[in-house]
Amino acid sequence: MEVIVLWTDAAIEDLQGIHDYLYSVASLKIANKITNSIVDKTLLLEKNPKIGQIEELFKHRKEEIRYIVDGNYKIVYLINDNNVIVATVFDCRQNPSKLENKKI
Repeated sequence: MEVIVLWTDAAIEDLQGIHDYLYSVASLKIANKITNSIVDKTLLLEKNPKIGQIEELFKHRKEEIRYIVDGNYKIVYLINDNNVIVATVFDCRQNPSKLENKKI
């Protein structure tokens, strides 16, 4: 049984925002390197979807929401049948309450 990693529109927007920001303050090379690393990290979830820790900020939710970290970025995801759904990519240097306010 193969697990498929899917990205929500919000997660894609987050990734694009990270790319745009890094491009503006660093370079295209760095922006591509970091965003590609984030995407590559999610591919680990195809073989082991429960590799991430449970996200404490969403522990009260009915769904089991987990996360993995790549550098300064937290990749928050849910497991739904044979799918891993990447809900958001969050820069951990921000106030954690911003993550709590995201719709997941």
